[in-house]
Amino acid sequence: MRRLLLAPATILLALGFVLTAPLWALLTLLLAPILPTGLRLLRVIWLGTVYLLVEMVVLIALFAMWVASGFGWRIRSAGFQRAHYRLCGRALRVLYREACRVLRLTVSIEGSAPDALADGPLLVFSRHAGPGDSFLLAHALINWYDREPRIVLKDSLQWDPAIDVLLNRLPSRFLLPGGGQKAEDEIAALATGLDDNDALVIFPEGGNFTPKRWQRGIERLRRLGLNAMARRAERMHNVLPPRPGGVLAALAASPRAAVVWVGHTGVDHLLTVADVWRELPMDKQIVMRWWREPNGDVPTTADARIDWLYRWWGQIDGWIEDQKEIL
Repeated sequence: MRRLLLAPATILLALGFVLTAPLWALLTLLLAPILPTGLRLLRVIWLGTVYLLVEMVVLIALFAMWVASGFGWRIRSAGFQRAHYRLCGRALRVLYREACRVLRLTVSIEGSAPDALADGPLLVFSRHAGPGDSFLLAHALINWYDREPRIVLKDSLQWDPAIDVLLNRLPSRFLLPGGGQKAEDEIAALATGLDDNDALVIFPEGGNFTPKRWQRGIERLRRLGLNAMARRAERMHNVLPPRPGGVLAALAASPRAAVVWVGHTGVDHLLTVADVWRELPMDKQIVMRWWREPNGDVPTTADARIDWLYRWWGQIDGWIEDQKEIL
């Protein structure tokens, strides 16, 4: 029912924006001398129009692939899975290019180059902060690192019709917040059977960084009697306390996978829609740092893995702090 309602509505909305875009652009330009935010609004309208157009094209392509697969009969075959990843990569490439151009963003990569991640399955544990970081990570994995990511996402993202249809056809999981053991079982199932070009993506923090979430995460650790972990989390001021359940489940389900840690910074101080609006155009540099850890260096026991996770999260926190001085 959600798809039947939202997918056609999105296509109609995209067509409406395209047809009225010249009018919106002219009106915004005329008001720009009066409203100091006029040109800022024009950027937002353009990006919104591009996003809706990409959504429309993706939805039409997904429908065509559904028909071509025998009305869904072969939609999960290897060939159609590859076609879905190619479609996803092209859509992300367009959105990335337009976001960088309109918002005046640049993205630089430090650490492991694509060649260093060329063989074997990967478990990607990434920091989660700032607008659009999950899109950027997916774009990097598909278009720069030539990977087919399996992504763990929030259930609410299914309200985006293109994300809903596309990622439900690919190996992904939409999880409710605080899913507990059920969520860990879903992550384990997703991590099972990774092949040489797959990458499982998890955000161990469970959400974007904000000071309130940081404080709540530390309070949660204290309520659970994990005072040593709470003290370690208090020393990390740029990341949320990581939740080890999903990480442990992924490591147990994919023992031969190498681990990649991803940190990024540059727009993580933009915590609200108002922050983003105020910063437009951003004129920012986003730096992504990739660390690859061979499978043989991963600890074997649960306690050692939790300590290892916190040590890495502390390293990412320190790297972010160093980048603040540079950027």
